[in-house]
Amino acid sequence: MGTMKKRLLNLLLVSVLTGSALSACSNNNNDPKESADPAATTESSQAPAETTAFSDISPTIRGNKTPTQEQMDEVNNTLNDTYLGDLYDEKIPSHYEAYPYKKDVTLDVWLPADSNIPEMNNQVVQKQVEKLTGIKVNFITPPVGQEADAFTLMMSSGELPDIVIEPERYSGGLEAGVKDGAYLDLTDLMEKNAPNYSEWRNSDETRRKTTVTDSGKLLGFYGIAPYSEWMWFGMLIKKEALEKTGLEVPNTIDEWHAFLTKAKEVGYSEPLNYGSTYGQIFTGIINGAYGVWDWTFMDADGKVQWGPAQSKAKEYLATMQQWNKEGLLNRDWATADFNQRMASAISNKTAVMMDSPDTMWSYWKQQNNIDFVGALNPVLNAGDKAATTYKNFKRTGRSAAVTTQADDVEAAMAWLDFAYSKKGWEILNYGEYGKVHLVDETGKPYFQPESYIYKDPDGQPVATTLVKYRMHSWPDIRDEHNSNPLIVAEGSYSGDIRKYWTENMDTSVAMPPVTFTTEEASREAELGNQLSTLRGEYFAKIISGKLPVDAYDKFLSEAKKMGLEEFLSIHQAALDRYNGR
Repeated sequence: MGTMKKRLLNLLLVSVLTGSALSACSNNNNDPKESADPAATTESSQAPAETTAFSDISPTIRGNKTPTQEQMDEVNNTLNDTYLGDLYDEKIPSHYEAYPYKKDVTLDVWLPADSNIPEMNNQVVQKQVEKLTGIKVNFITPPVGQEADAFTLMMSSGELPDIVIEPERYSGGLEAGVKDGAYLDLTDLMEKNAPNYSEWRNSDETRRKTTVTDSGKLLGFYGIAPYSEWMWFGMLIKKEALEKTGLEVPNTIDEWHAFLTKAKEVGYSEPLNYGSTYGQIFTGIINGAYGVWDWTFMDADGKVQWGPAQSKAKEYLATMQQWNKEGLLNRDWATADFNQRMASAISNKTAVMMDSPDTMWSYWKQQNNIDFVGALNPVLNAGDKAATTYKNFKRTGRSAAVTTQADDVEAAMAWLDFAYSKKGWEILNYGEYGKVHLVDETGKPYFQPESYIYKDPDGQPVATTLVKYRMHSWPDIRDEHNSNPLIVAEGSYSGDIRKYWTENMDTSVAMPPVTFTTEEASREAELGNQLSTLRGEYFAKIISGKLPVDAYDKFLSEAKKMGLEEFLSIHQAALDRYNGR
């Protein structure tokens, strides 16, 4: 990219094009009452641009299981989307007036790498997007595991790409990045330059509310779904373990103890695989039975509380310490990485995993023919309703921001906006027509049995092909329930488990995706890191038996001295603002 002089010239150019954009970038006013009328500005009712007209090709595409090369080319190489049905309550937009883009542009896009995609610039979906939009892209991906350092170095260098994926990595968050001049405030540009995104986010109140700041600003493009995705993590039990123990799926903590004890007796030496890279000590599963949630949650009065500070924490810790002493947990629960956990999962040591049913369908059922069932989160007393702090607020996938050094802001927004069109939705979720997906009689894309997703010419597993031939986590309209190949594969029941969990657990304690002001973000991060470290150290030592359960009293005292009340007040203020959006 250019020098700092170039950056200043770009900033001046942007100010000429957008008028008040730069002043909005530096405005740190977070009081919604002080903002302009949303109906007149940020939530503009301006009519979208007219859609492009295409001849209807649905008669030859819908239900066609053996498309010709000519038919595949028509679908893959044109913006015609007439064969796609309207599958959701709200119609996905079809604004293609910006494509192919009027100028020759190459955008630099910073993106954390995926170990399953060796070279993002050759990813087939992105090459197809480039062809249809006429906008070239150069992906900048740091080595896997070095993303944090690479991001910091990039920001401190003053040399920014056009677009940043995961811009919230910026210290203080997205709003801080705008205030400091790294990212653009897109509020006044969205309706004109991103008609698909604007129409889709405004078609549902939850999507609107979770993609705007407390002060009504639009700072980036968010992954936003057609629905609230099913919860994806919980208790999974091998069917053979239920058969060997002769017991039913446990519900209460006492029933779980009886089941794990019996499982150990019948040969499962470490029946519960308790450790997890998703949260070594806390998972919000067992501890939730005691109301001791992993982090912040809302109490019955709608006030923010901190799970580790709740009254039954010692009871929870005493239970886990006992289970650990009895050998009911995997011995490496505090240190095991993903590969170690999966190796244990398929062995005869493990009866129960705390993990994703999508992952375990792949490792257990698909690769090792081990059937399993899902259990609701444990409860303390019979009759209690299982609960979870997980709730999807139709925000999903990743986010993206346009930087102040973007050479062509309109091109950057047009490229991002394509993902929120009906054609973009199809390509990013389902990949190439013909080789990867077909379209059924109703206009719904699906992966056929011979799809490259399931029968990759290179012999790679679905865990790899789901990012090789489609985009799994992206700033787009993610159709997780229908386009996650692990869920929709023939014989898979992982989606059934996720749906069962979601429909049978109370989510009233779940915190929505609140945002912090620039000042709050720095302090919240500082206090949050300190409290997380403190919790991790004490809880690990208590559960492992290195400290007595009564050591919890000292933990709680230290947490309060660290600033727990201030931490909660920051979250409460953010929640109050979110509720007022």
